[in-house]
Amino acid sequence: MVITMKMSEPTLARSGGQLLIDALKVHGVEMVFGVPGESYLDALDAFYDARNDIKFVICRQEGGAANMADAYGKLTGRPGICFVTRGPGATNASIGIHTAFQDSTPLIL
Repeated sequence: MVITMKMSEPTLARSGGQLLIDALKVHGVEMVFGVPGESYLDALDAFYDARNDIKFVICRQEGGAANMADAYGKLTGRPGICFVTRGPGATNASIGIHTAFQDSTPLIL
């Protein structure tokens, strides 16, 4: 008697960006705002894969992205999600963060 064993499919490793976007989907995020940048390329790739589930609104400046996320939080009561690059990108987004903090608006940068 010959017993054959079927080898299971190899599990593909997932990037941190994919795990992050999966977590956003699990929590019901439908829209995010941001300025694409090199500091989160894995997340951008995962956003592309999740384009039917999460809409990524591309902005021209980080301050505008943060203000859009702030407005989204005010209008929906759900956290506005904003993606920007580190350093100058985060600095440019700081006024939107300050506004959200002062108005107690849910916002995640």
